[in-house]
Amino acid sequence: MQNLRALFVIVSAVAVLAAGALLTASFTIAFAGILAVLSIGRALSMRLKPVPVRARSNAKAGQRDMRVWNDGRGTIIDL
Repeated sequence: MQNLRALFVIVSAVAVLAAGALLTASFTIAFAGILAVLSIGRALSMRLKPVPVRARSNAKAGQRDMRVWNDGRGTIIDL
């Protein structure tokens, strides 16, 4: 009877440890998946944002020339 009870306790302990290990592994995989989705989403959103183009006139303060530049959405002509 002692051996049967000891065997039951050992099998139960192994089952509890295996369930804990499986739960930990599943949480780890889920956390890694969430981080991967968030990082891919951030990389794609950074790529989709247009970068503003700064335009400066090369003319001196007294002169006013026509400026033409392209901001990525179309050509801008400043008269």
